[in-house]
Amino acid sequence: MTTTLDQLTQKEPREAAPIISLQNVAFQYPGAESMALHNVHLTVQPGEFIAIAGTNGSGKSTLCKCLNGLIPNYYVGDLSGSVEIAGLQAANETVSSLSRKVAYVFQDFENQLVRPTVFDEASFAPLNYGYADYRERGLRALAMLGIEHLKEQWIWQLSGGQKHLTALAGALSLDPEIIIVDEPVAQLDPFHARLIYDKLNMLNKQYGKTIIVIEHHTEFIADYCHKVVLMDSGTIRWIKPVQEALSSIDELAARHILPPQVTLAVRDAEAAMMVEQPDNRLYPITIDEAVRYFESRSATPAILTDAPCDSVEGNAETSPSQKPLVAFSNVSYGYKTITREIHPVIRNMTITFHEGDRIALVGNNGAGKSTLLKLISGIRRPNAGLLEVCGHLTKQASPELLSDFVSYIYQNPEEMFIEDSIRKDVEYFLKARGNADYRPFVDEIIERLRLTPLQDRDGRLLSGGQQRRATLAIGLAMRPTVMLLDEPTASLDAASRREMTDMLAQLHDHVKTTIIATHDMQLVAEWANRVIVMHQGQVALDTDQRSLFRHVAVLEQAGLIAPQITLLSQKLGLEPPCLSVAEFTERFTGGQISSSNKSQWSKEGFTIGST
Repeated sequence: MTTTLDQLTQKEPREAAPIISLQNVAFQYPGAESMALHNVHLTVQPGEFIAIAGTNGSGKSTLCKCLNGLIPNYYVGDLSGSVEIAGLQAANETVSSLSRKVAYVFQDFENQLVRPTVFDEASFAPLNYGYADYRERGLRALAMLGIEHLKEQWIWQLSGGQKHLTALAGALSLDPEIIIVDEPVAQLDPFHARLIYDKLNMLNKQYGKTIIVIEHHTEFIADYCHKVVLMDSGTIRWIKPVQEALSSIDELAARHILPPQVTLAVRDAEAAMMVEQPDNRLYPITIDEAVRYFESRSATPAILTDAPCDSVEGNAETSPSQKPLVAFSNVSYGYKTITREIHPVIRNMTITFHEGDRIALVGNNGAGKSTLLKLISGIRRPNAGLLEVCGHLTKQASPELLSDFVSYIYQNPEEMFIEDSIRKDVEYFLKARGNADYRPFVDEIIERLRLTPLQDRDGRLLSGGQQRRATLAIGLAMRPTVMLLDEPTASLDAASRREMTDMLAQLHDHVKTTIIATHDMQLVAEWANRVIVMHQGQVALDTDQRSLFRHVAVLEQAGLIAPQITLLSQKLGLEPPCLSVAEFTERFTGGQISSSNKSQWSKEGFTIGST
């Protein structure tokens, strides 16, 4: 057979060059005893949707800051290895030049909003780069995200979800090839969290953008991502397709990463019924996959409907004669706008909180949850009405006086660091109040929250999850009567989340009432004994956690989505729906779950069904 010249010169199809290539990358922060990154090798192809997972402090954010030049141009330290981004050697580039290729939306996205209106923000980057079409670029970015109708809105008027999209639009206006989002859902209500991921999915599929997210919430990883990069102690342990990654339950558990609730439900049900589980077993990772799995099994709805009905509307545990620790009486609060009109945030609220309450404040961004906490702490004072906290009217009491009774942990953790080390921050209140023997108590808190290796570090230089743990330690050191926490589980890995609730339980002699503003519906389902749904500054519903998920209209109005296991229960027709994996497994298997299986999960870092 004769070979022609054309055949000799014809080339085989070549795989596209990687858009990100890291080879043997290492980095160490100044003053740190250990490497933040070491021996990191990573290749990402154009158009991939990648999740980076790992425990707090594993190096996720540090890795991503190497991709846009923040390391080493802004965060100085010892960097070695090769970082190539879209054909550019990052070592030869600046943050400015790399921003044309890489968009970065930070976990604290509000801090990167620098202009007064949405359109100004979206157009700001191309204007500063000297693009003549900067207006068109800004409008195009807003249109891509479906928020062009907000272009004339002031930034301070936006909800959290709208601010997040605006920050993303500002980054998109330079038409980057890579979009990195650090903890997309950490500060958002469930509805807006899903909306952000829908927009990222659209940018990936319709516009071919390479998407990288740092994420603890594996249910979002399951629904949207292609691959998972697992980080551990500053290096990459493995890179796997998403279903294989989330089916690696034992490995994830050992690193305090919770697989999707539906994945755990299948795993636990099979273990209880002695179904053989090979090492390479691929489990359902989405609700729809789990519905098909359980519907194909022999369990009947009749078996699945028996469940405790121990909840009633309202706060059943409170005695009517008990004097409340916190009492709102026709309280209203608002702030002046630039037109000097009052923008209402809390509207004519009357409600009481009692000893023993474990209260979850839920609702969409902008509902008034954080403002309610600030009113209780004395940081804000009512425009109208009376608010009494631990026997003191807040109109007459200073925040300093109230701090003897109330500990308030901010939503943005960096706002709580005033010293140059975590230990000094934790000790600050006790020393200021003249407590002589505070050191053993501080030692205990720092050890329990896994902060001992970090206690001499500046809190502002820690990862987001480490900052959350540090602020919790600061608040607990105050030994408060009323503990207020604003989004305490945002950015926390499973171990830190469990330690937080364990610590609160251990301090029940000191903390009489705990009020948490949260978007974490799993925490609501498993921790709270009272749930207050807020909408537009008012109480839309005051109930218990099991009754909450029956109020479909209220949930939709407040932008709330039930936990994955609750949604699975509802799709399978279970009434009442389950609140935890343990409850679901117990009902599905008729109580066959074994104590040996429970102890195995406890050893791996979280109790079965604790997700």
